[in-house]
Amino acid sequence: MPAPASRRSPASRDQGSAAAELVLVTPLLVIMMLLAVAAGRLVQARLQVDSAAQQAARAASLAHDPAAATTDADATAAAALASENLTCGGLGVSTDTSDFRPGGQVSVQVSCTVSLAGLALLHIPGSRTLTARFTAPIDLYRGDGP
Repeated sequence: MPAPASRRSPASRDQGSAAAELVLVTPLLVIMMLLAVAAGRLVQARLQVDSAAQQAARAASLAHDPAAATTDADATAAAALASENLTCGGLGVSTDTSDFRPGGQVSVQVSCTVSLAGLALLHIPGSRTLTARFTAPIDLYRGDGP
């Protein structure tokens, strides 16, 4: 026969409370974990855009004229992002060739609009534009021939 409610020990009144707390806290922990994964993937995308800008500036600095530098920068940035499987909703590559001469420099800015919907199964609405700029020197003693 069970003891009356007034005579139960405090430990017996708490039976099952740990399971109830776990049921309440688990969804919050899962959401926090998915947000951390989404933030990590956004940081990774930022690093990939930085790398694409660096590669594009280097390719532009190796070109023989400003027109070729712009073309090479565009192609290199697109290829770098594609090789990393980063899909841009809008890819913008801006090449500054105003100081394009031996001993000068060339700057490339890469902008990539990424959707947040595919990040970590959360289906976060909206998008984020990631932008990186890199400047590469043009070799002072480079040859002008093919």
